Amino acid sequence: MTQTLSKLVTFDEFVTKYPDGTGKRYELHDGVVVEMPQPTGDHEEVVGFLGFEITRECIKLNLPYFIPKTVLVKPQENEVAYSPDILLLNRPNLVNEALWKKASTVTQSASIPLVIEVVSTNWRDDYFSKLSKYEEMGIPEYWIVDYAALGGKRFIGNPKQPTISVYSLVEDEYQLQQFQNQERIQSPTFPELTLTAAQIFPDGNTIIESRF
Repeated sequence: MTQTLSKLVTFDEFVTKYPDGTGKRYELHDGVVVEMPQPTGDHEEVVGFLGFEITRECIKLNLPYFIPKTVLVKPQENEVAYSPDILLLNRPNLVNEALWKKASTVTQSASIPLVIEVVSTNWRDDYFSKLSKYEEMGIPEYWIVDYAALGGKRFIGNPKQPTISVYSLVEDEYQLQQFQNQERIQSPTFPELTLTAAQIFPDGNTIIESRF
């Protein structure tokens, strides 16, 4: 379960204090420091698999994008700092990011073609607050990868089953497409992507063997 450290802090205070040398991961949610849960092995397999596939698409399409290890996403007018599971950055725009050099932080949608959150026990953050903030920032594409079907029934159906929700920005609002089983994921950022939901989490929560 996600833990919160109750004292309200500013973004500047947050980046000064965290990381705190404990090896734990934190986010800032409207001034509240939130300790993120330790990911499971299945979670990390999904993150690694998707990171590889997306990097391969970037190379194939000769895009100036990369996936950093640890970067914060900050809406400009909020005491908020998210650390996505996968964050795709547009390298040429980083020169316009005032916080990039000193705090590894991005605030502009032009820097962020795609964000992916792989759902953990704190699924409400992914489906509520992060969805709202990413849309507000104008991030073009946001995936919620619910490999263990943890989200509420109103998000992934009843009975619940593993689902990838792809939110694409259209006229400043997110439009949703969802993918399950053998359905091919439709990505505006990567229109040639041939990945299916089942290739990410067959049988509910595991990854199939390499296609190579």
